[in-house]
Amino acid sequence: MRIQHQIDIAAPPARVWELTVDVEALPDLTPTMTTVERLEQAPLEIGSQVRIKQPAQRSKIWTITEYDEKHRFSWTTRSTGTTMTASHELIEAPTGTSNTLTVEMTGPLGAVIGTLARRQIQKALATENAALKTAAER
Repeated sequence: MRIQHQIDIAAPPARVWELTVDVEALPDLTPTMTTVERLEQAPLEIGSQVRIKQPAQRSKIWTITEYDEKHRFSWTTRSTGTTMTASHELIEAPTGTSNTLTVEMTGPLGAVIGTLARRQIQKALATENAALKTAAER
């Protein structure tokens, strides 16, 4: 199950990337995250781990599985028969940056949980993108 939200941001990709990878500041930008704690002090890279607490959910450890500096990163967590991968992709656009957030659920219960949580995830992605747009365009 794949859920995606795209938004155009009137800011250069470098500014949007700066906000995107400042993961510990995400709770200040969006209500979809309560706390974000880096588990290493080194810069984000493949293998980096982050503990994220979201409203009405237990905290989860997310591991960076893909990292293309200034363009894209993905992180993955596992829970209840599902592997969830969230991706952040920035593409330079004529008006600034096209930002795409994607959540993909796989595993034995991925389709079931994805179907049950689809609206909630779509709303969360739209909220996160809107918050990123507001912050980047300030």
